Amino acid sequence: MKLQNVSQKLISSHLISGEMNPGSEIGLKIDQVLLQDATGTLVMLELEAFNLNKIKPEVAVQYVDHNLLQTDYKNMDDHLFLQSAAARFGYWFSRSGNGISHVVHMERFGRPGKTLLGSDSHTPAGGGIGMLAIGTGGLDVAMASAGEPYYVKMPKVMGIKLIGKLPDWVSAKDVILEMLRRYDVTGGRGYILEYFGPGLKSLSAWDRHVIANMGTETGATTSVFPSDEITREFLRQEEREDEWIKLEADEGATYDLTIEIDLTTLEPLIALPGSPGNVVPVREVSGLKIQQVVIGSSANPGLRDFWIASQIVKGQVVSPNVSLDINPSSRQVLENLTEMGALGPLIAAGARLHQSGCMGCIGMGQAPATNTISIRTMPRNFPGRSGTLDDQVYLCSPETAIAAAITGEITDPRDLESVMNFRYPKWTAPTQIKINKKLLVAPSEISPELVKGPNIKTLPDFEELPDELEIPILLKMGDDISTDGILKAGADVLPLRSNIPELSKYAYYAIDQSFYDRAIQNQKVHTGFCVIAGENYAQGSSREHAALSPRYLGQKFAIAKSYARIGWQNLINFGMIPFEFKNTNDWDKLEQGDVLRIEGLRTAIKNRDSVTAIVVGKNIKIPLTYSISERQVEHILQGGVINFVKQK
Repeated sequence: MKLQNVSQKLISSHLISGEMNPGSEIGLKIDQVLLQDATGTLVMLELEAFNLNKIKPEVAVQYVDHNLLQTDYKNMDDHLFLQSAAARFGYWFSRSGNGISHVVHMERFGRPGKTLLGSDSHTPAGGGIGMLAIGTGGLDVAMASAGEPYYVKMPKVMGIKLIGKLPDWVSAKDVILEMLRRYDVTGGRGYILEYFGPGLKSLSAWDRHVIANMGTETGATTSVFPSDEITREFLRQEEREDEWIKLEADEGATYDLTIEIDLTTLEPLIALPGSPGNVVPVREVSGLKIQQVVIGSSANPGLRDFWIASQIVKGQVVSPNVSLDINPSSRQVLENLTEMGALGPLIAAGARLHQSGCMGCIGMGQAPATNTISIRTMPRNFPGRSGTLDDQVYLCSPETAIAAAITGEITDPRDLESVMNFRYPKWTAPTQIKINKKLLVAPSEISPELVKGPNIKTLPDFEELPDELEIPILLKMGDDISTDGILKAGADVLPLRSNIPELSKYAYYAIDQSFYDRAIQNQKVHTGFCVIAGENYAQGSSREHAALSPRYLGQKFAIAKSYARIGWQNLINFGMIPFEFKNTNDWDKLEQGDVLRIEGLRTAIKNRDSVTAIVVGKNIKIPLTYSISERQVEHILQGGVINFVKQK
């Protein structure tokens, strides 16, 4: 029998179709599904469009953790709709304020050896306890909820051997920042990141969650840790030890690529504004004045992360020019922090305590001031994501963040020893914690009517793929365009997630504020439009709205040098072709406003033949490639997965 690593064991035990050859399409059985409210409303509308009765996975949970601010009726309308839909289809429902989806799921539902599919790109956090946890677009999750396999290209496995032990003032966030320093936001594409080695012994389950969560930012399909005695201790604390299984790589198992990180050599790191991959040592940017510090997110959710900040700031007062914001990651974490006495020092130091949820990570409040620096323990800092278009968001560990809050400037936390004669607090995990299940509503035995307020709109219908297109390039973009660039984040936009006509007004807004008006004018002249981009198009969030809203405005396809995995899949799900330049230098030949003509498109797609776009009036031919499976051919021809399911 072939020796297998943990990733291969998880995949082989859930393989329904395909061969485990890197790059080929495989179908996986999904045990658990996870939704959050910013993506869940569309999933529920999709299930309604499917005429589904009850969902099929072992566990399915609808969380409310993103759109928490109730500045008007819209978010609350969504919450009522989601609660009725959870009861209608058979989901658990995690009420508003119960906590971040990935955190609560790990506390209450995550199980080693299981597969988890989530409509949130940071779902791989579940890999911290030995799950195969993958983030994807809502339509994929809707299909899995209906009992269908999840299809993905078989990844390679990168084995990351950890040796040594983290020094004082360095924590799990610095481990994943080191990975991003080495591999940036594209180096993990096509891989599962699997961690192994003696260094694992010093990393708690929540430390592993931190690393697995933010592994998403490398472009990886997911991250995986073994299920060992540390995993068992975590489940014991959560009163779920009976759900533990041992899951480790076979002795002698190999990886497609193996690297090593010596934890002993790591130092405090920080991601500079604009990209989680723009990582440098903190000491290189020390001294920059800051205005805001936010601690807490799915990327630093554990008790230790808040406790360490409370002990460092104990007896201090934050700089008068700094707003220190604390976002407890779950209600259970908040209750335990209170029991431990860890909230008191934070509040006494001047911290502002916010709801248990994503909050500023997704731009739902906590937007920084103009032309100021915000230091955050969050996973993502794409331009404008915070809700401030010209934001300057840095990402770091809780140690680095709280040091900055005290000094009023970016500070290597190790300097606190010399400046304040301060010793690094030593964390010891409590042997027993308080368990909080009070805001979880179990699946209902009845099927109530869906509660739809005025902000809940029916999904738009889309036509089949035409055989001939002559459409303009409405927008030309560069590399690493994120879903936050394609569809603006922030408290003014997030409440529109269930209202595609209104949401579409913010398509590409962060890149070109005139885009919506130009798209509407284009409808009077052409039957649609396309966009072009550079490398790694549509990186970041799993939000399928970033495909759906442009589709609603008339986008027929995109042409890019390469795509992020989830963004590529979402385009196909909504009937748009993710073309790639056969010759990447052809990107330079095209200009915004050029009109492209493609003939015989349906026949070409049906046969998966090559396609050539002709630039009208310029006598330029652009050869295009695309990589879709036979299954996806029908999705594109019929105008998307929803049309396909209705026909089926």
